[in-house]
Amino acid sequence: MEMKTVEMDSRDATIALGQKIGQQLAAGDVLVLDGDLGAGKTTFTKGLAKGLEIPDIIKSPTFTIIHEYHDGRLPLYHMDAYRLENGGAEDLGLEEYFDSDGVSVVEWAEFVADELPADFLAIHFRRTDDESKRVLEFEPHGDHFDQLVSTVVG
Repeated sequence: MEMKTVEMDSRDATIALGQKIGQQLAAGDVLVLDGDLGAGKTTFTKGLAKGLEIPDIIKSPTFTIIHEYHDGRLPLYHMDAYRLENGGAEDLGLEEYFDSDGVSVVEWAEFVADELPADFLAIHFRRTDDESKRVLEFEPHGDHFDQLVSTVVG
């Protein structure tokens, strides 16, 4: 399937889209988010958590690598692989998260590319000249994510 591009015109719109996607996710789903700092990855994940009915406040996992949230419809494993730039991903047991009963969201996934499953949804976040707008590009890998993107994004 080809990529789908969506322009978000506010933080609230980004959260709302994340929530719609979160409502469609199933155990074992993996989402890969990339983009510059401040491009909207954590904002999107806040919406995703809402869609998973997670009441916790979602924070960027930059310093802890993995934040786990267990109080929703499905657990959410929010990962930031940036600090794995020089290796170490294979020691974290990421495949256990990817094969689990929860949803994994991975930021800076290029540093753990060898650990990713065959099927996942990549979302590329781009800032624009207008500070309130973001461009999100959806790149599904696998039939499940083709269907999800078609359903939610159009």
